[in-house]
Amino acid sequence: MAAPLLLVLGRPLTLVLRTLPPGRTRRVCWPSTHSRPAAWLLFPPLAALLDIGGLWLLHRTPLLAATHHRPLLGTAVHLHVLAAGLLFTFAVCRLDPVRRRWSLAWRGTTLLAAGWAHAVLAKTLYAAPPPGTGFAADDVHTAARLMYQRRRPRRDRPRHRARRPVVRRRGPRAAPPRARECRTARCRGPGRAPADEREAD
Repeated sequence: MAAPLLLVLGRPLTLVLRTLPPGRTRRVCWPSTHSRPAAWLLFPPLAALLDIGGLWLLHRTPLLAATHHRPLLGTAVHLHVLAAGLLFTFAVCRLDPVRRRWSLAWRGTTLLAAGWAHAVLAKTLYAAPPPGTGFAADDVHTAARLMYQRRRPRRDRPRHRARRPVVRRRGPRAAPPRARECRTARCRGPGRAPADEREAD
């Protein structure tokens, strides 16, 4: 799930346009990114439907069980998940230059709706595993909890205790009584009586 975000943060389209030398490839790449089909593919609700809808199709149908027996189908599913995640992240982050930039309201609402659909999918997986799979119930529950609570703080973590404020005293710090007695004894020297005893004599 972090791979699409990290790839989009690298601004791949900007990097490609800056590294390609002037020529036919660059002349084809720039118009294709500003075409009408590319603008509609980057429409946030459509990108979210391709991304979250693919996850629902994978986990709520026998497709996941079929990928375990057909390596080519499993590779195609992984490529689709990566491409759909890149498309959705690209449409929400809006970092590279494209033809049409959708407003913050469209992108924010789509992101909230996609998060809600993702959480509902995690709850359905906790209730019932993907059809046709033989996963253990504990493994399915652990995966569903990780899918649902991956951004929530765990309740069993110890909370940090609040530190007590350090009160700094102004002025010189008073010495303890024992240190004052020792200092007074050194000042009057050995065999010399205290001042109050000399006044009494």
